[in-house]
Amino acid sequence: MTAVQDSGKTALITGASRGIGYGIAEALVARGDRVCITGRNEDALKEAVEKLGSDRVIGVAGKAHDVEHQAVAVARTMEAFGRVDFLVNNAGTNPVFGPMADLDLNVARKVFETNVISALGFAQQTWKAWQKENGGAIVNIASVAGLSPSPFIGAYGMSKAAMVNLTVQLAHEFAPVVRVNAIAPAVVKTKFAQALYEGREAEAAAAYPLGRLGVPEDIGGAAAFLTSDQSAWVTGQTLVVDGGIFLNAGVH
Repeated sequence: MTAVQDSGKTALITGASRGIGYGIAEALVARGDRVCITGRNEDALKEAVEKLGSDRVIGVAGKAHDVEHQAVAVARTMEAFGRVDFLVNNAGTNPVFGPMADLDLNVARKVFETNVISALGFAQQTWKAWQKENGGAIVNIASVAGLSPSPFIGAYGMSKAAMVNLTVQLAHEFAPVVRVNAIAPAVVKTKFAQALYEGREAEAAAAYPLGRLGVPEDIGGAAAFLTSDQSAWVTGQTLVVDGGIFLNAGVH
């Protein structure tokens, strides 16, 4: 990656060894931010740090829902860079596919623990370590599944609806020093979402007015905007990045 001028800002991005999180990391590194990425797999995380190709990037391995990991990730970011201006809560899971009537409640708890409670934990940690006194921005990665019914991924959708509500709650409580917004993507071409389009990508893409599925760079650009001065008067919002799929709601 071509060297760019250090922006003086630092971001912590969870679940960023691949997919959407990695795309966000790429966008923030490209504009000169210092970045800490997290992920469960230490080898994958190390590879991602190397691919990002900057001495302004570190990785901290661990499970997002682990409170100790949350504290360590924030502490390591502060030790390495002296600040944590931006938090991007991207880590998530969706281990179940099927109707709500058959949903294992223990699995539902796991989904909420990883997708929602971990985001709150990271927000608490960054608030206390830096943002309360110095300001900053938080971006929560939600989903269009949290805005309307999505067949067979109901637990995931419920968790992302909770993420949207967490966003407005934190935006209210952390104002005026910290802005908190969410991004709600539709289907983005990642390993995480592969089951939703594998073997039928052209068919899946045809449902989108813009004629294609999303790519991680689409979400990276949105996250870069929401952590920039260009969005300085934006908080408590959910930015839908969906290729226009919501335009088709109710259209037959």
